[in-house]
Amino acid sequence: MRIKEVISLRFIADFHIHSKYSRATSKDMNLEGISKWAKIKGVALLGTGDFTHPLWFEELEEKLKEENYGIYSYNSTNFILTSEVSLVYSQNKKLRRIHLIIFSPTLEIASKINKTLSKFCDLSVDGRPTIGKSILEILPLLWEISEDVHIIPAHAWTPWFSLFGSNSGFDSIEEAFDRYSSKIFALETGLSSDPPMNWRLSSLDKICLISNSDAHSPGKIGREANVFNCDMNYREIFNAIKTQDKNKFLFTIEFFPEEGKYHYDGHRNCNVSLHPKESQRLENLCPVCKKPLTIGVLHRVEALADREEGFIPQNKIPYVNLVPLEEIIAQAMDKDVSSPYVQREYMRFIENLGDELSILLYRDISEIAKVSEKVAIGIRLMREGKISIKPGYDGVYGKIEIFGNEDKRQISFF
Repeated sequence: MRIKEVISLRFIADFHIHSKYSRATSKDMNLEGISKWAKIKGVALLGTGDFTHPLWFEELEEKLKEENYGIYSYNSTNFILTSEVSLVYSQNKKLRRIHLIIFSPTLEIASKINKTLSKFCDLSVDGRPTIGKSILEILPLLWEISEDVHIIPAHAWTPWFSLFGSNSGFDSIEEAFDRYSSKIFALETGLSSDPPMNWRLSSLDKICLISNSDAHSPGKIGREANVFNCDMNYREIFNAIKTQDKNKFLFTIEFFPEEGKYHYDGHRNCNVSLHPKESQRLENLCPVCKKPLTIGVLHRVEALADREEGFIPQNKIPYVNLVPLEEIIAQAMDKDVSSPYVQREYMRFIENLGDELSILLYRDISEIAKVSEKVAIGIRLMREGKISIKPGYDGVYGKIEIFGNEDKRQISFF
């Protein structure tokens, strides 16, 4: 997509995040923290995450104000009620572990969902509860509550907990959802895959691809997201998704999938990262310790694909790949991304140019250069796709290199 096409965007939505009540999640993932960072990032509609957790739900009931059907607000940030659940069960003599995003149109319906799910596990243990029941047992109970409850498979390709996961997933939507397959109209691509990888499966042509951050800390909000041009209304949003209406669902915002931590095959303990073709040559065994490799997303896509790489189906939602602004600043300044200097520079960009996604997507390079020419060069290189990436593997994020030696010496090429 050309950058100039995004100027007409209406709002950016990130449906999948977590609260402070989920494991390995920042204590700042409270309504105050996520509302603040949604504005910094440029996300106008945010999933609540974790509405199944009793304490978080209590806070949502107390602080959220209903604005429209299925849309709530807090401190001028809009929210849609979402929660992720982990289903762990056995099917056809194989352990299945799949994560699903649940969307609820109202707090009343979310409360009924919680009451139903509490019969199968202690919801207070984790913001993302683990339920020892199958898809075919849980989903009809949710749809009995309301037809407006929607289910979308989360991070569909990650190896351990997903629809197509190499270690515990399925080979098709039909295998996983059986008689309920027709009710699955979308899936979340996850950080380690992007739309072109999913387009290689003809079975997904009718499935809308959405992208979300799965943020566990405020600074990760919006790293993947969805851009809509429709009324901010629960039914309007889902109608745009179900119909893949490109006039209303404009595009998705994606990581470069190589940066995701499960793109290549590998073995983290042995520092081994391999392209799927090399893994196959080694019979999927680590060349160092000879134990099985963690099979990554690219390998899994290759195994299930019935189309060649580069195939583009008709009428699919467009996408753009972005690199987080902090990473571009850090590389431009030869600093660690977590350094105080980079954090100060990041906020200086926000104060001078507005929210992060606006800067990355469509701010004129000349405007960005007034704040920093080096960062402006980096953003231009990102927009043009002129970057190199060392792919992620077995839980290790990939590493993006934006500036080659020549680019770092350049002062300006505007």
